[in-house]
Amino acid sequence: MREQLLIIGAGGHGRVIADIALKMNTWKTIAFLDNDKLIQSSMGLEVVGKSDDMLAFIDDWDIFVGIGNNALRERIQSKLEVAGAHITTLIHPRAVIGEQVELGVGTAVMAGVVINCCTKVGKGCIINTGATIDHDSLIENYVHVSPGVHMAGTVNIGAGAWLGIGSIVSNNVNITSNCIIGAGAVVVRDIVDAGTYMGVPARRVY
Repeated sequence: MREQLLIIGAGGHGRVIADIALKMNTWKTIAFLDNDKLIQSSMGLEVVGKSDDMLAFIDDWDIFVGIGNNALRERIQSKLEVAGAHITTLIHPRAVIGEQVELGVGTAVMAGVVINCCTKVGKGCIINTGATIDHDSLIENYVHVSPGVHMAGTVNIGAGAWLGIGSIVSNNVNITSNCIIGAGAVVVRDIVDAGTYMGVPARRVY
């Protein structure tokens, strides 16, 4: 753990990441990188350079990729990993994390989240506000679990998937990689083909 945290991306998601980092009270200095030249500060924190310059900071800063888009977040984090950057994990103090829960590097856990025991969350994931993940589940890399999502026990979510706000996944269900689950959808059986799924019960629409 270093004394400085650099957040890549000063947009909406990046600001939520900064809020978590401030509440963790771990770093003496928190700053942003962003390619928008018009943004000089955000959340009262300085933008110290462009996102394209991120590799110049890896020797002295902890780094977190504050980008909401799964594919872009993966691309940036992978580049940082190859370069040897120290990528941290952020957990809001008001999240509840059970015993034997594993969280990968670059994953953010927002306020009000509950992750129950024996669950594994991969790297670069977003577990957003008020989401719940029950026991013995597996969330693979670069998944976005939106606010208010509820997953029962023994759920597997494939890499790069996006679960929309308020969606529900029943117990013992597997969702393949790169799926989009629409807002409020209820998934009651395995999804084996990538696509966009909506409705109650969830059905493929694209």
